[in-house]
Amino acid sequence: MQLERYNGRLEDADFVNLLMVDIYGNIRSVSLPGTYASEKVLNEGIGFDASNYGYAKVNNSDMVAIPDMTTAFYELRGDCRMLHVLCDVVSTEREVFDQYPRNIVKKTKEYIKKEGVADNAKVLVELEYYVFEDVEYSTGADHANYRVTSSEGMGEGFSVAPRVDPHKAYHRMPPEDKYMDFRNETVSLMEVVGIPVKYHHHEVAISQLEIELDFMDIDKAGDQVSLAKWIIKQVAEEMGLFVTFMPKPLYKMPGNGMHVHQFLENKGKSIFPGKALFNLSEAGLSYTAGILKHSLSGSLLAFACPSTNSYRRLVHGYEAPVSATFAKGSRAAAVRIPGYVSKKETRIEYRTGDASANIYFFLAAMVLAGADGIIKGLDPVALGYQSQDAKEELTFPLDLNSVLKGLEKDREYLAPVFPEKLIELWVKAKKTEAEYIYNAPTPQEYELYF
Repeated sequence: MQLERYNGRLEDADFVNLLMVDIYGNIRSVSLPGTYASEKVLNEGIGFDASNYGYAKVNNSDMVAIPDMTTAFYELRGDCRMLHVLCDVVSTEREVFDQYPRNIVKKTKEYIKKEGVADNAKVLVELEYYVFEDVEYSTGADHANYRVTSSEGMGEGFSVAPRVDPHKAYHRMPPEDKYMDFRNETVSLMEVVGIPVKYHHHEVAISQLEIELDFMDIDKAGDQVSLAKWIIKQVAEEMGLFVTFMPKPLYKMPGNGMHVHQFLENKGKSIFPGKALFNLSEAGLSYTAGILKHSLSGSLLAFACPSTNSYRRLVHGYEAPVSATFAKGSRAAAVRIPGYVSKKETRIEYRTGDASANIYFFLAAMVLAGADGIIKGLDPVALGYQSQDAKEELTFPLDLNSVLKGLEKDREYLAPVFPEKLIELWVKAKKTEAEYIYNAPTPQEYELYF
């Protein structure tokens, strides 16, 4: 894969590839020949059917994609130079399409500023994923199966003598780490297109990797995370590998989270450091309380953990947090205050979410939940969230149907940004997924009950 920064010369592109985001957070595209893609065409945008992206009804689904040239970059693909560019989406009357993910995040930033909460939200996203040399899966009325192979110790030819313990691969070096070159290549390409990377490393499980991005504004983060995932998958395919960001692809193996470090800032300065508990300010504590309160209702989890597979990861006894708790340095808490940063850099990390999320909706809902905590002056200690005991009343709802019910009941804090129609579409789509999964027998049930 070859990527280059955009040099401002539209005429250098053989094709202009317009990138749009569907309701699930997937990037889709339409390609214009360079001979057609004039400045006038790009300024006016290209019409498309938004109902096929999961949004508007068919009788009112015509939308217009307008390229945001600040996101443009080249890909050298075969003999062609393609100019990829993310798009904003408006109605045919040129009104902002309020269901579109990029617009949701922008509106979130505008809302917290208008309400006097903060000027900006900064986030650092961790990308965890598994990589395999081979993958097979198949389902039908008469069968259900999957199989994976990894040169680090899974599958035929590799499972007899794993190089390391399957659960002790954290920060391993080559030759135990078989995927160093793969990560190097992906990170190098991310830097070419302006995605800030802090570091990369092998994760806890064999075949599990992590790339940690650096802090960025919330309205940029959705784009950068989406493009980073696309680059990882593209490079994997070229190297004959298979990548998954599934929260729990393997039984009794660590899951993939998407931890988000974050803070709010005014006039370029974080408002989270302070002299209260864990070196947080009162605003930082209230923000934490808002996130935990709306996670406990299930409402935030409907966007942060929106797949049935999310709740294979969120189970008691693993590192993934399953209750409304916060603590300094504890990876078992839903909100961790990192212990390795200085007091003046104090921030929080939300550890419950995963990459099955639409990253735009996840980030927006999370910041709105925290902002609601600040606006209402919530106290996480008074609410009992500091407790590290396994209290039943602090346990999150742990299946997709339950969190969707929570979203239907607890969505007032989302209303300034998330249109009612979008939430209805989201709930309907996710209930369909839940029905498909929860109604299907599994191989494990055959083991127990056949």
